[in-house]
Amino acid sequence: MSEVVALWVYLSATPLFGLTATLSVYVLAHALYLRSGQAAWANPVLWSVVTLAGLLLATGTSYPGYFSGAQFIHFLLGPAVVALGWPLWQRRTEVRQRWGRLLLAALLGGGAASGSALALSWALDLPQEVLLSMAPKSVTAPVAMGIAEKIGGIPALSAVFAMLTGLIGALSAKALFTLLRLPYTPSGWAARGFALGTASHGIGAARALQVNPDAGAYAGLALGLQVVLAALLLPLFFR
Repeated sequence: MSEVVALWVYLSATPLFGLTATLSVYVLAHALYLRSGQAAWANPVLWSVVTLAGLLLATGTSYPGYFSGAQFIHFLLGPAVVALGWPLWQRRTEVRQRWGRLLLAALLGGGAASGSALALSWALDLPQEVLLSMAPKSVTAPVAMGIAEKIGGIPALSAVFAMLTGLIGALSAKALFTLLRLPYTPSGWAARGFALGTASHGIGAARALQVNPDAGAYAGLALGLQVVLAALLLPLFFR
């Protein structure tokens, strides 16, 4: 027992705490996810966030102290996003054939995502800064923060909205697609993935990739399109 306490004291005082805690919690959450038959409610990202937040609160660890170790994992997000392009490259012929419809779907989907957020904020009479922070909620968090800063929103709040949007999309997608009766065919999986990547960015794309390779490829494409379109169009719209 004394060895465990000594190890805890050592880890909590070094950047290794954030790295060790993140890896350990995610491995356990992913094991639960697999044991549940990959049920949506057992999404490992969701339970990792909840567990780590509780751990930081219980131990009194500041977020900067935690992130000093977790930044090594954060760095790998870049290569991970680039890796989403490989399944898409394998399907480049069909993507070329559908590029017009895909671009139109991305424009309509992104417009619906931002428009619904703005309409909800307006209906609830939320402050202007909160309204502007919600506009890029369906874009991956780093880009959403940059857009929020450009249009007068709060970058940190926009990152929270983006994360919540991704988690809600990953948790509810299966039930919604079942209600819509999307077929379990290559075109059906492509539609599921593209919709999930459009609405729920990286977290949705990761979920789609776990379920089906076609869904994962088109989710990655939708994620990239939303990043480009939102970064170009949202600042122009609010200007």
